[in-house]
Amino acid sequence: MTDSSKKEQLYQLIRANPFISQQDLAVELRLSRSAVAGHIAGLIRERRLLGRAYVLPDKSPVMCIGAANLDRKLRTIASMQLGTSNPATAEEVYGGVARNIAENLARLNLPTALLTAVGDDGAGRSLQEHAEQAGIDTRGSLKLQDAATGTYTAILDDKGELVVALADMALYERITPEFLASRAPQRLAAAMTVADLNLPADSITLLLGSARSDNVPLVIVAVSQPKMARLPQDLNGLRLLILNRGELETRAGRALPTEADVRAACREVQAQGAQDVIVTCGSQGVYHTQDGELVWLAAHQVDVVDVTGAGDAFSAAVCWSLYQGSGDLTLACRRGLKVAAMTLESAETVSPVLAADILDEIHDFDLSAPLFPNKG
Repeated sequence: MTDSSKKEQLYQLIRANPFISQQDLAVELRLSRSAVAGHIAGLIRERRLLGRAYVLPDKSPVMCIGAANLDRKLRTIASMQLGTSNPATAEEVYGGVARNIAENLARLNLPTALLTAVGDDGAGRSLQEHAEQAGIDTRGSLKLQDAATGTYTAILDDKGELVVALADMALYERITPEFLASRAPQRLAAAMTVADLNLPADSITLLLGSARSDNVPLVIVAVSQPKMARLPQDLNGLRLLILNRGELETRAGRALPTEADVRAACREVQAQGAQDVIVTCGSQGVYHTQDGELVWLAAHQVDVVDVTGAGDAFSAAVCWSLYQGSGDLTLACRRGLKVAAMTLESAETVSPVLAADILDEIHDFDLSAPLFPNKG
């Protein structure tokens, strides 16, 4: 076999697993370590590889970092009665905030990568296979021999509204600063990073530092009020924080009953270093910061089939809009509300009819949505 064919085989092995070791490459191709190193050096000179960890020169992706779970959804058939058994339907789907955002982005035709942790079990393998089929690059993710893949169990009432959720997500504590540092070349190649607060606090701090030093925009998406404690006090480097009103109240340490209270809390978050803040308010709509003020957009009125994944769909569409190069958060939120509405009307966690041309139809010159609310 010629040297050129060996080099091509080596390149294909690296494409399949960018973190494969030179020793494994040598064994696979029956070459010496020095020959493998020579071929890699040649591929770097040809710009087919971009250096350490074999980053491939594809279009810069959105890098999503955080949870990828097996979601169990149980929905009562009639009105829920507490303290007794309720007839229900049950299903298992793929979930996790970072994974859901990644799948939405892939369906919106953006190059997307996911760094997560899964167990070396059937659920973990199934999650990764599904992600790859959706067009999500999961090759840098952590596969754990001694932990089960994360699960999220949602109890929904007969109208599809969430009653309570239970999460077993301890394995995401293993997405440590050291692990993220080992994936630095992959993260540096991204056009944008989107992280959820299932990550440890130290890892969020590392991502904020990377955003400051590497100039890769960072979006953080909150996941629950208890996990707001993982958000550092210093938010310098943060392009955008997306959270709901309850999570903002947790951050502020007080109730925020009026629009003026929300505006004041957002200004506090910006004073801590965040460039912008989006506050989601469920079926009512969203607030977002703009030039020191607060903009309000009403939500679409839809017949709700299932609320699961709607917030993640909103966040994905906002990130899609920012990826296009527009800093207009009103436009981004209007696109987010559109995708959230589509998800609410779907039984799926990610709407199967989602496509980029749906968002292309929403332009910055279309001002049909309401903007500023009355001061309160």
